[in-house]
Amino acid sequence: MRRRYFALFGLLAVATAALVAPAATEEKVLYEKKSPYSTIIVTEDEQGLRTLMFDRNGVRQSVVKPGDPDHLELAYAKVMPVGCAVVDEPRRVLIVGLGGGTVPSFLRKHFPKMTIDAVELDPDVVDVAKRFFGFREDAAMHAYVKDGRKFIEDCRQPYDIIFLDAFGSDSIPYSLATQEFLVSVRKALAPKGIVVANIWNRGSNELYDSMLRTYQEVFDDLYAVEVRGVGNEIVIGLKQKGNLTREELVRRAAKLSKDRKFPHDMGPLVEAGFRHDAEKNADGKVLRDKDK
Repeated sequence: MRRRYFALFGLLAVATAALVAPAATEEKVLYEKKSPYSTIIVTEDEQGLRTLMFDRNGVRQSVVKPGDPDHLELAYAKVMPVGCAVVDEPRRVLIVGLGGGTVPSFLRKHFPKMTIDAVELDPDVVDVAKRFFGFREDAAMHAYVKDGRKFIEDCRQPYDIIFLDAFGSDSIPYSLATQEFLVSVRKALAPKGIVVANIWNRGSNELYDSMLRTYQEVFDDLYAVEVRGVGNEIVIGLKQKGNLTREELVRRAAKLSKDRKFPHDMGPLVEAGFRHDAEKNADGKVLRDKDK
């Protein structure tokens, strides 16, 4: 296993939809600090968009317009809520990887009755999300400074959706890709719960096929939505056969977007990138803790 493709598990953050950092000449640095897990950098451009990166040459982890949770600059973030179209009336969700708080803040606005837990190992990331990106905890939305894997393994109240959106400076932590971890995720889900994971696609991720194969070993049905034009795929794992067609998921995604007053229609995004991974990926192998 080539370790350079996987950062330490502690580098939990919202993943990027761009492969390169923004041009430094167009932005000013608002904050830079070396935490125990990375160098956290916050920049702001001329339009007021703030970007979170881990390390100077790292990818964009979050891009937020403070005060506007509807502004989803990174393309993957517009597709992540598709999980809410698969589960009927999700009431409890967990997000592993806080970053700038883009996804939880969007969900909080459009699902006011939803309980939202976010788990992040690095306390400095939580502090930055609050200070620079407008992330706010409330009675139904909490950020836990804990090891995300341990948090899931110790879970006692099941979730309807678990969003896996944790990246280090350039990759998903290996601890969040193994069969053992995904078995814990499955156990932490309600009977009809699902996992929604943001991963790099084959062009950016040497272990892409093995990641898919590992999800297929743990979950009974697997779907994916390729985020066109960038390096992300949104993977959806079900605990039971879903028999979802492209047409059905497009219909559900469009209806949810309209009913919840999203600023964008997820229907066309799903239609363009939908895939049902019914057959096990023959090009990958199951990732296990012992192989790290």
